[in-house]
Amino acid sequence: MAFVSTHSKEAPPVTRINRSFAAALLLAVPTVANAQDANGPVKKAPRPSIYDVKADADEQIKVATALARRDARRVLVMFGGDWCGWCHKLHGLFASNAEIRGLLADEYILVMVDTQSPHAEALLAKCRGDLKGVGYPFLAVLDGQGNVVTRQQTDPLEEGDHHDPAKVKAFLEEWVAPKVAASKVFEEGLAKASSEDKLVFLHFGTPTCGWCHKLEAFLAREDMAPIFARDFVDTKLDLSRMIGADEILEKYTHGKAGGVPWFVFLDAKGKAVVTSDGPKGNIGYPAAPEEIAHFVSMLRKVARKMDSAQIDAVEAALKSEAKQIEAARGSVTR
Repeated sequence: MAFVSTHSKEAPPVTRINRSFAAALLLAVPTVANAQDANGPVKKAPRPSIYDVKADADEQIKVATALARRDARRVLVMFGGDWCGWCHKLHGLFASNAEIRGLLADEYILVMVDTQSPHAEALLAKCRGDLKGVGYPFLAVLDGQGNVVTRQQTDPLEEGDHHDPAKVKAFLEEWVAPKVAASKVFEEGLAKASSEDKLVFLHFGTPTCGWCHKLEAFLAREDMAPIFARDFVDTKLDLSRMIGADEILEKYTHGKAGGVPWFVFLDAKGKAVVTSDGPKGNIGYPAAPEEIAHFVSMLRKVARKMDSAQIDAVEAALKSEAKQIEAARGSVTR
């Protein structure tokens, strides 16, 4: 499946890692339902949880920084807890304000760290530096190596009983990662492929493309990554965030790419061996039967170190995920 409107900014997807970190990475708007008891007074339902007190802070940061390195983004850590009303307010602003939501989706990996969670105390000490005391929520921006780029008390971002959207947006804009040259990432991928006698799995996407994130997540699965690593160097070019990525895409598609993700297997000299263009056009993330069939045929055409059983495992995994996608669609439409 491909996302055709390559540079659309509508409804950017949330970066998600896995279930154990879901509460830390959700950007859904918190909703509060009112319920009336038998005696008549209206009571507010408990606020939905936005933190996971059981999530290991070190593991959260490990996963988030890996994504930040891959995507040339930064990590935004928000310390607090479900007990913190201002934390819920800021989290709600992240979700409800379209500009801030898009900025976060494009430029940051959001990690919600409960101050009572495992290893949170040490992480907070590192992030606050020489600050003697902090209020909550407390923000820290990390680079892809886990280094603290800046720290921020959030009271300067407040205006009365809420956070000022303009101040929050300005803070986030100030600390985005510098744009990287797509040519540098591309050449590094080719060099690694040459030194390791592999091909380059070059894929193009955008921050707002859900199918792109689906492909990236599939390639990174614990059971799939070692299989792909036998034959490929995984190289991603972001059409929105990398300078010159459009030109590299144009080189290989000749201006005919049918949406993203679009991908190509390259030899170590940059020559295209096979692309994601199937009989019906770009397959994008392989979810439909004919898309899975084309993807598997791509693997069988180029594989030298993958064996047949491993390619069969990739095919089975794609078919399993396709069933989950269909089931999810059915539950939404019912």
